[in-house]
Amino acid sequence: MKKSIIITTISLFISCVAISQTTSSYKTGTKEITLKEIWNGTFSSERMNALNSMNGDFYSLLNTDKETKLTTVDVYSYKTLEKIKTVVNSQDLKNLDGFSSYSFNNDETKLILGTDFNPVYRHSFTGTFYAYDIASKKLSLIGKEIQEPTFSPDNLKIAYAKDNNLFVKNLATNAITQITKDGKKNHIINGTTDWVYEEEFAFVKAFKWSNDSNFIAFLRFDETTVPTFSMDIVGKENYPTQEVFKYPKAGEKNATVSLHMYTINAGNSKKISLGNYEYIPRIKWSNEDNILIATTLNRHQNDLKLFKVNASRTSSTLLLNEKDNAYVDIHDNLTFLNDHSFIWTSEKDGYNHIYHYSSTGKLINQITKGNWEVTKYYGFNKDKKTIYYQSVENGSVNRGVYSIGLDGKNKQLLSNESGQNSAAFSKNLHYFINTYSSTEIPPIYALYSGEGEMLKVIKDNASLKEKMSEYKMSPKEFSTININGNDLNMWMIKPANFDDNKKYPLLMFQYSGPGSQQVGNRWNGSNDYWHNMLAQTGIIVVCVDGRGTGLKGRDFKKVTQKELGKYEVDDQIAAAKKLAARSYIDNNNIGIWGWSYGGFMSTNCLLKGNDIFTTAIAVAPVTSWRFYDSVYTERYMQTPQENASGYDDNSPINYADKLKGKYLLVHGTGDDNVHVQNTYRMVNALVTANKQFDLAIFPDRTHGIYEGRGTRLNLYTKMTNFIQENLNKNKDKSIEIKG
Repeated sequence: MKKSIIITTISLFISCVAISQTTSSYKTGTKEITLKEIWNGTFSSERMNALNSMNGDFYSLLNTDKETKLTTVDVYSYKTLEKIKTVVNSQDLKNLDGFSSYSFNNDETKLILGTDFNPVYRHSFTGTFYAYDIASKKLSLIGKEIQEPTFSPDNLKIAYAKDNNLFVKNLATNAITQITKDGKKNHIINGTTDWVYEEEFAFVKAFKWSNDSNFIAFLRFDETTVPTFSMDIVGKENYPTQEVFKYPKAGEKNATVSLHMYTINAGNSKKISLGNYEYIPRIKWSNEDNILIATTLNRHQNDLKLFKVNASRTSSTLLLNEKDNAYVDIHDNLTFLNDHSFIWTSEKDGYNHIYHYSSTGKLINQITKGNWEVTKYYGFNKDKKTIYYQSVENGSVNRGVYSIGLDGKNKQLLSNESGQNSAAFSKNLHYFINTYSSTEIPPIYALYSGEGEMLKVIKDNASLKEKMSEYKMSPKEFSTININGNDLNMWMIKPANFDDNKKYPLLMFQYSGPGSQQVGNRWNGSNDYWHNMLAQTGIIVVCVDGRGTGLKGRDFKKVTQKELGKYEVDDQIAAAKKLAARSYIDNNNIGIWGWSYGGFMSTNCLLKGNDIFTTAIAVAPVTSWRFYDSVYTERYMQTPQENASGYDDNSPINYADKLKGKYLLVHGTGDDNVHVQNTYRMVNALVTANKQFDLAIFPDRTHGIYEGRGTRLNLYTKMTNFIQENLNKNKDKSIEIKG
């Protein structure tokens, strides 16, 4: 419920603040937040461009001059953060006005430049791509309307996908070899993924060059028998068009996926046998030239296997088998060492930790241990025998960056102790850029050494912090609330002029999906500003992360298995009732809202908790897991054929007759993720039950409902008015909600 754009991007979240800032008292001004300010970018923090780590102590950035519109790829030093040189400037390129993506070859002598992108699905795209030789400044066309062009490691060829087939172009001769010929839309896909793999397994490029450039491993998807979904696109013409694509819903036929090995010299492909499986969610070459690692999963996704595939022999042997009573998460945390042993992360001891296995798959040691989760694995420095990772060791609402020896010793905190710290490491792991934020400190970007020494502040967003001091804002108050025997993380936002002798309506916000987290010690997002705006009109806003959410261990997260919407709903209802008992909460005016999974939750809470919730907003909600995709849904629910009660007992469609409060239902008709079918079915159930409700439909908008000027402003204006009219009934009439 979830491009590789041709640039190796490193997400720049990360740390480094003067500790004195973190201890400052919370200050608030007098200006009122407006919806226009939230959605016109007034409160946006300054960010760093996504950077590409290079060989040595260097990184590159894609820069565009605002005045001349010229685009450059520039190289910088990690040590000084100063620009070293410009690799390519769009003004020097004939027949190419500009480019918006780039990637280097292995020895950084050539580039692939991309432009004219058009979306395929939510995360994939086609484009026009060129090869650029840095020394000669020669530019040559690779292809138009192609996907995922990738240099061979020997820099002599480029592989790419086009029209569901896979091709290789020889850079010396410009000869093109077509590897597959059976590709056809909505039938056969070679080298890229189908909709559900792209969305739920989070990758698009389904081919990999071997280290010696002699082989290309690729996946083939036969989606011929997968049911077809269609959406009408209103557009701007007299007649609408229709988007038609294969979408396997829960319990329906998936694409048949197979692994194939293409041999460059022989010019042929062979299918690789991997035994019985439903999915191949990852392929990755090991550090041996002819050994590919293929990951398989059964349909229940609780039996994961790593296979060693010998490309020369096209044979496979089992390397590792991991099982779980619920499901096994898919990740990219697989690193091979010089002795062919490997590093892997797993929840096998109840929390996500880092493990070291031998080349034969025998456990050598568990590297990290404790009742806390490793949240990111950054890499292994072979010279120092040191692993870098992010975890919640200092509390599940925080993130810290750490190093630890391969033997599990000499653990060191490299970042700030509290708040959110995230690292973007250099390729050689000598440096990292840390992004730090907390509820009181906007993002601060700083350069660190691999040993954790803060070298230089890059951006500090001090102007944003100063700006926010002028606005009437309330701090997030973090705490825990004991619900159904569990201490759940919670934050609360009260009006700045809060008086505990008064009573205030309560609005609860949540997402609640498996492994998610909303209660985190981080800087504001758009919803946080909106929640604060609502708080200043006299509403208390609360968020509670109930059972099923993440970063508190396997058992806490997986308790919802086969019952999505049961325990999570129970926790939100129980939390609402417990909060309602507080003297300053108006127990006759309690609302809840959420988006996507959160919309599923808010709808269920209003219906099943109709004795406590009086108002709800559901944006783009799932209303029956029978309508959602196979991979996500069956990971947690198994199939409807196996678990009908789990699907139906927790579907709000089947409880429409319980509606008593005020309900706003919102959806975009162009949502290819959570289809508007969910809302239409909910509407039908409410109509049949003769229940009144409010409905907002946004034509052609996708799951995020953001396309088009003013869309988000319009949506949040509607939600604000709905809350003020139905939840905040006793608000001061002098308060004006400004657009």
